[in-house]
Amino acid sequence: MVAALDERNRRRFVGLLAVAWGSGTIQPLSVITGLSRKTIRQGRQEIEHPRSAPLDGRVRGRGGGRKAIEKNSRPF
Repeated sequence: MVAALDERNRRRFVGLLAVAWGSGTIQPLSVITGLSRKTIRQGRQEIEHPRSAPLDGRVRGRGGGRKAIEKNSRPF
């Protein structure tokens, strides 16, 4: 189930499990799902304090990811 979700929903789903199962479950969930403990804590935080989702349907915010090669290369 977790593998079929995009990164935001995967983080929130595992965060929901962490909230439902209670204290001390982040480490076992990390081992089971392969997600980092930081990611699971972030998902739990998003479940406990929901924010509005971006309206354009993006998973990541604008400007994320690597820059284009042309911008990274230095002139000789």
